[in-house]
Amino acid sequence: MIAAALALLIALPFLAKALGSPASIGLATRILIYAIAAASLNLALGYGGMVSFGHAAFFGLGAYVTGILYHHFISGDPLFGFITGSNALLVTIPAAILVTGGMAALIGALSLRTSGVQFIMITLAFAQMLFFFFAALKIYGGDDGLIIRRRNTLFDLNMRDDTTFYFLCLGLTLLVFFLKARIVGSRFGRVLEGIRQNERRMQIFGLSPYAYKLAAFTISGMGAGLAGALMANYLRFVSPDMLHWTKSGELMIMVILGGVGTLFGPLFGAGALVLLETLLAGWTEHWQIVLGPILLGIVLFRSDARAFLAKVLGRGA
Repeated sequence: MIAAALALLIALPFLAKALGSPASIGLATRILIYAIAAASLNLALGYGGMVSFGHAAFFGLGAYVTGILYHHFISGDPLFGFITGSNALLVTIPAAILVTGGMAALIGALSLRTSGVQFIMITLAFAQMLFFFFAALKIYGGDDGLIIRRRNTLFDLNMRDDTTFYFLCLGLTLLVFFLKARIVGSRFGRVLEGIRQNERRMQIFGLSPYAYKLAAFTISGMGAGLAGALMANYLRFVSPDMLHWTKSGELMIMVILGGVGTLFGPLFGAGALVLLETLLAGWTEHWQIVLGPILLGIVLFRSDARAFLAKVLGRGA
């Protein structure tokens, strides 16, 4: 099953060109990028029980790190007077991961002192703070966003070619899911699962739920930052909308559609939502009106989705 899916993903660009649908390569690239972001959120949400409504902050921040480094590379003006810009993926992606990891650690350190609805609202508040911060940052475009005229470079590869960029995203997606599988299957992952099921029992065993949850939240934020950096390169554009709370909602819907706490669920959830949005947008300009009832029906008729929402509401009560 996994081998067949992998073979299909590898063959997809060639099949798309053969069938006269090169635009499908870009669509598949978006799905892979969102799958990375959703898988990262699922580590915190599905395995750690942390319902974060602020993961758009890390997604958008990763994109802005890429855009800002490119901006200073083109202008030649060092950031903060000493950080030179860059258009190299081997610089921008690690920078995005490190910055978002630091921000996730800071937000998590404060937010994880609460739980339930309070945790949801605090993560949402932090994300909105960053949203308004970048919207007001006129030097980087403000509300209009920041244009990246060319994708970041990687060795001598032609990153302008959509197929080349697709395979880069595919490779990073496979790496993220491999690392996620190792984390979930490790002692750390089992402890995290135990905390999600019964936090008080893990405390009795002498473990610190706060430390484990903070580590998981930080790793989750780093993965979202990676996805944001890739999305900035794919779109060649970043804007405050990438940090808006609605983006966090989209990522959460992807996780729920694919299955909360499952390894490959975020990939299927990302594919389902992106394809659904694309098909409906081609049918009517009011596609959100159609999408809403469809998603509502899925939640109402899927027992695992209902159980997840009931658990969230129960914790917040």
